[in-house]
Amino acid sequence: MKTRFLLASALAAVVLAAGALSARAEDPFITVASTTSTQNSGLFKVILPAFKKKTGIDVRVVAVGTGQAIRLARNGDADVLFVHHKPSELKFVADGFGVKRLDVMYNDFVVVGPKSDPAGINGMKDVIKAFQKISESKSVFASRGDDSGTNKKELDLWKSAGINIKAVSGGWYRETGSGMGATLNTAAGMGGYALTDRATWLNFKNRQNLVILSQGDSKLFNQYGVTLVNKAKYPHVKSAEGQAFIDWLVSKEGQKEIGAYSIGGHQLFFPNAAGNTSS
Repeated sequence: MKTRFLLASALAAVVLAAGALSARAEDPFITVASTTSTQNSGLFKVILPAFKKKTGIDVRVVAVGTGQAIRLARNGDADVLFVHHKPSELKFVADGFGVKRLDVMYNDFVVVGPKSDPAGINGMKDVIKAFQKISESKSVFASRGDDSGTNKKELDLWKSAGINIKAVSGGWYRETGSGMGATLNTAAGMGGYALTDRATWLNFKNRQNLVILSQGDSKLFNQYGVTLVNKAKYPHVKSAEGQAFIDWLVSKEGQKEIGAYSIGGHQLFFPNAAGNTSS
């Protein structure tokens, strides 16, 4: 009798476990290819639970550099693309891989470096001149070197400064091939400079002697956009759920959640979906 009871209990437990696994497997979810700054800043930890509570849709984020995120989406390995390099995003749509790109939010980039500031850029607003002084002083500069949105911005700035960065790579210019957090760790450890998005910087804990030295130039504007991957290109894309996420991000509720996220009294992202056009 006891053996039968134990067998029955075990069978019931297996049935319940299988049911729970099946329910979890059937929970709707989408995959979002995004940049490391949205992850490292802590934004997703705040806004994704609010979205799931409203819709029941789980969001699984693959946080990589913008270039890699776009490649993932181009391969059909994501339902939504959420990154921060508008020219690349618009090309993604023009090439037929995305349906429509929408502005979501913005912040800015800042140049950080050691308090000792060997390049003498502290307080400089003109980021091009700041980059030129870093080059002239041959001060260590830690670059992500990963084709991310931040890396693309940084390379554009070096080009505008008239610096051939390939010629100095491996000297004072160090490419980490890593995300923003790891690159900031490298800069901190080497007493070097780096370009970072402000949101990641505000959430970065291992600053050591690093401080913001150059900021406020309009060239440091940092726009984020979201795009639905084209179901016509990849039939398996969860377009309904992906569009629900996009609609929420640009809605009053989603924009409010984004704008409310702050660290130490500092707002990390500024919602601007209201300015969307036909882009």
